[in-house]
Amino acid sequence: MQLQDVWKSNFEEAKDLLVQCFESEPFVKSLEELTALGIECYKNQGKLMACGNGGSHCDAMHLCEELTGKYRKDRKPLGAIALGDASHVTCVSNDYGYEYVFSRQVEALGKKEDLFVGISTSGYSQNVILAAEKAKALGMKTVALTGKSGGTLKDIVDLAIIVPSQVTDRIQEVHIKIIHTLIQSIERHFFPENY
Repeated sequence: MQLQDVWKSNFEEAKDLLVQCFESEPFVKSLEELTALGIECYKNQGKLMACGNGGSHCDAMHLCEELTGKYRKDRKPLGAIALGDASHVTCVSNDYGYEYVFSRQVEALGKKEDLFVGISTSGYSQNVILAAEKAKALGMKTVALTGKSGGTLKDIVDLAIIVPSQVTDRIQEVHIKIIHTLIQSIERHFFPENY
Protein backbone atom coordinates (compact mmCIF):
# COMPACT_ATOMS: atom_id res chain seq x y z
CA MET A 1 0.00 0.00 0.00
CA GLN A 2 1.32 3.43 -0.96
CA LEU A 3 1.65 6.07 1.76
CA GLN A 4 -0.95 8.28 0.09
CA ASP A 5 -3.37 5.32 0.16
CA VAL A 6 -3.00 5.11 3.95
CA TRP A 7 -3.94 8.77 4.27
CA LYS A 8 -6.84 8.43 1.86
CA SER A 9 -8.29 5.32 3.48
CA ASN A 10 -8.01 6.81 6.98
CA PHE A 11 -9.80 10.01 6.01
CA GLU A 12 -12.46 8.07 4.10
CA GLU A 13 -13.10 5.79 7.09
CA ALA A 14 -13.41 8.80 9.38
CA LYS A 15 -15.77 10.56 6.99
CA ASP A 16 -17.95 7.47 6.54
CA LEU A 17 -18.27 6.97 10.30
CA LEU A 18 -19.21 10.61 10.90
CA VAL A 19 -21.86 10.37 8.18
CA GLN A 20 -23.18 7.14 9.71
CA CYS A 21 -23.46 8.81 13.12
CA PHE A 22 -25.05 11.97 11.76
CA GLU A 23 -27.63 10.00 9.77
CA SER A 24 -28.65 7.90 12.80
CA GLU A 25 -31.68 9.49 14.45
CA PRO A 26 -31.11 7.69 17.80
CA PHE A 27 -27.46 8.79 17.82
CA VAL A 28 -28.36 12.43 17.15
CA LYS A 29 -31.09 12.25 19.82
CA SER A 30 -28.51 11.02 22.33
CA LEU A 31 -26.34 14.05 21.54
CA GLU A 32 -29.30 16.33 22.19
CA GLU A 33 -29.82 14.58 25.54
CA LEU A 34 -26.14 15.10 26.36
CA THR A 35 -26.47 18.83 25.66
CA ALA A 36 -29.54 19.03 27.91
CA LEU A 37 -27.65 17.28 30.73
CA GLY A 38 -24.71 19.69 30.35
CA ILE A 39 -26.98 22.73 30.47
CA GLU A 40 -28.90 21.34 33.46
CA CYS A 41 -25.63 20.74 35.33
CA TYR A 42 -24.50 24.34 34.97
CA LYS A 43 -27.96 25.77 35.64
CA ASN A 44 -27.85 23.92 38.97
CA GLN A 45 -24.39 25.32 39.81
CA GLY A 46 -22.80 21.93 39.27
CA LYS A 47 -19.56 20.95 37.59
CA LEU A 48 -18.59 18.35 35.03
CA MET A 49 -16.31 15.48 36.07
CA ALA A 50 -14.69 13.41 33.32
CA CYS A 51 -12.33 10.45 33.22
CA GLY A 52 -10.81 7.84 30.95
CA ASN A 53 -7.59 5.93 30.30
CA GLY A 54 -4.84 6.67 27.78
CA GLY A 55 -6.26 8.58 24.81
CA SER A 56 -9.62 8.75 26.57
CA HIS A 57 -7.92 10.42 29.54
CA CYS A 58 -6.56 13.00 27.11
CA ASP A 59 -10.09 13.51 25.77
CA ALA A 60 -11.38 13.98 29.35
CA MET A 61 -8.70 16.62 29.93
CA HIS A 62 -9.50 18.27 26.59
CA LEU A 63 -13.19 18.49 27.52
CA CYS A 64 -12.49 20.00 30.93
CA GLU A 65 -9.80 22.49 29.92
CA GLU A 66 -12.05 24.02 27.31
CA LEU A 67 -14.84 24.39 29.87
CA THR A 68 -12.62 25.96 32.53
CA GLY A 69 -10.63 27.89 29.94
CA LYS A 70 -12.42 28.76 26.74
CA TYR A 71 -13.49 27.16 23.49
CA ARG A 72 -13.67 29.86 20.81
CA LYS A 73 -14.24 33.17 22.59
CA ASP A 74 -13.58 34.64 26.01
CA ARG A 75 -16.28 34.00 28.59
CA LYS A 76 -16.78 33.10 32.24
CA PRO A 77 -15.14 29.75 33.12
CA LEU A 78 -17.35 26.73 33.70
CA GLY A 79 -16.52 24.23 36.44
CA ALA A 80 -14.97 20.98 35.20
CA ILE A 81 -12.46 18.45 36.53
CA ALA A 82 -10.56 15.80 34.58
CA LEU A 83 -10.06 13.11 37.21
CA GLY A 84 -6.68 11.48 37.63
CA ASP A 85 -3.89 13.88 38.56
CA ALA A 86 -0.57 12.07 38.94
CA SER A 87 -0.20 12.27 42.74
CA HIS A 88 -3.74 10.99 43.28
CA VAL A 89 -3.34 8.16 40.74
CA THR A 90 -0.09 6.92 42.25
CA CYS A 91 -1.43 7.20 45.81
CA VAL A 92 -4.68 5.36 45.16
CA SER A 93 -3.09 2.79 42.85
CA ASN A 94 -0.54 1.95 45.51
CA ASP A 95 -2.91 1.92 48.49
CA TYR A 96 -6.17 0.60 46.99
CA GLY A 97 -5.60 -0.53 43.39
CA TYR A 98 -5.77 1.12 39.98
CA GLU A 99 -9.45 0.33 39.54
CA TYR A 100 -10.26 2.90 42.28
CA VAL A 101 -8.32 5.91 40.94
CA PHE A 102 -11.42 7.67 39.59
CA SER A 103 -14.10 6.49 42.03
CA ARG A 104 -12.15 7.82 45.01
CA GLN A 105 -12.04 11.30 43.44
CA VAL A 106 -15.73 11.15 42.56
CA GLU A 107 -16.50 10.22 46.17
CA ALA A 108 -14.32 13.05 47.48
CA LEU A 109 -15.45 15.81 45.11
CA GLY A 110 -18.79 14.84 43.58
CA LYS A 111 -22.22 16.22 44.44
CA LYS A 112 -25.65 15.51 43.01
CA GLU A 113 -25.69 18.66 40.87
CA ASP A 114 -22.60 17.48 38.97
CA LEU A 115 -22.43 15.63 35.66
CA PHE A 116 -20.16 12.60 35.29
CA VAL A 117 -18.73 11.74 31.86
CA GLY A 118 -16.89 8.43 31.59
CA ILE A 119 -14.92 7.87 28.38
CA SER A 120 -14.02 4.32 27.38
CA THR A 121 -13.84 3.10 23.79
CA SER A 122 -14.61 -0.47 24.89
CA GLY A 123 -16.95 0.25 27.79
CA TYR A 124 -15.06 -2.26 29.92
CA SER A 125 -12.56 -0.02 31.77
CA GLN A 126 -13.05 -1.10 35.38
CA ASN A 127 -11.88 2.20 36.88
CA VAL A 128 -14.38 4.15 34.74
CA ILE A 129 -17.16 1.69 35.60
CA LEU A 130 -16.53 2.04 39.36
CA ALA A 131 -16.46 5.83 39.01
CA ALA A 132 -19.80 5.79 37.17
CA GLU A 133 -21.30 3.61 39.89
CA LYS A 134 -20.03 5.96 42.59
CA ALA A 135 -21.39 9.00 40.71
CA LYS A 136 -24.82 7.35 40.46
CA ALA A 137 -24.73 6.54 44.18
CA LEU A 138 -24.16 10.25 44.86
CA GLY A 139 -27.18 11.16 42.71
CA MET A 140 -25.16 12.61 39.83
CA LYS A 141 -26.31 12.29 36.24
CA THR A 142 -23.98 9.96 34.37
CA VAL A 143 -22.90 9.74 30.73
CA ALA A 144 -20.65 7.32 28.86
CA LEU A 145 -18.84 8.05 25.63
CA THR A 146 -17.98 4.62 24.30
CA GLY A 147 -17.88 2.45 21.19
CA LYS A 148 -17.90 -1.18 20.07
CA SER A 149 -20.67 -2.91 22.09
CA GLY A 150 -20.75 -0.23 24.80
CA GLY A 151 -19.51 -2.83 27.27
CA THR A 152 -20.62 -2.92 30.88
CA LEU A 153 -20.53 0.87 31.11
CA LYS A 154 -23.55 1.36 28.86
CA ASP A 155 -25.81 -0.43 31.36
CA ILE A 156 -24.68 1.66 34.34
CA VAL A 157 -25.04 5.23 33.09
CA ASP A 158 -28.10 7.39 32.48
CA LEU A 159 -27.01 8.09 28.90
CA ALA A 160 -24.68 5.95 26.79
CA ILE A 161 -23.42 7.37 23.50
CA ILE A 162 -22.01 4.41 21.58
CA VAL A 163 -20.00 5.16 18.46
CA PRO A 164 -20.84 2.40 15.94
CA SER A 165 -17.30 1.22 15.26
CA GLN A 166 -14.92 -1.51 16.40
CA VAL A 167 -11.83 0.61 15.67
CA THR A 168 -10.43 2.51 18.67
CA ASP A 169 -8.96 5.46 16.79
CA ARG A 170 -12.13 6.00 14.75
CA ILE A 171 -14.18 5.92 17.97
CA GLN A 172 -11.88 8.49 19.57
CA GLU A 173 -12.20 10.77 16.55
CA VAL A 174 -15.98 10.84 16.95
CA HIS A 175 -15.60 11.35 20.70
CA ILE A 176 -13.60 14.53 20.14
CA LYS A 177 -16.27 15.79 17.71
CA ILE A 178 -18.90 15.12 20.38
CA ILE A 179 -16.78 16.90 23.01
CA HIS A 180 -16.26 20.00 20.88
CA THR A 181 -19.93 20.20 19.93
CA LEU A 182 -21.04 19.74 23.55
CA ILE A 183 -18.83 22.63 24.64
CA GLN A 184 -20.10 24.83 21.82
CA SER A 185 -23.73 23.97 22.62
CA ILE A 186 -23.26 24.84 26.29
CA GLU A 187 -21.53 28.09 25.36
CA ARG A 188 -24.30 29.05 22.94
CA HIS A 189 -26.87 28.55 25.71
CA PHE A 190 -25.11 30.50 28.47
CA PHE A 191 -23.15 33.02 26.38
CA PRO A 192 -25.28 33.73 23.29
CA GLU A 193 -23.55 37.07 22.82
CA ASN A 194 -20.48 35.14 21.64
CA TYR A 195 -22.35 33.66 18.67
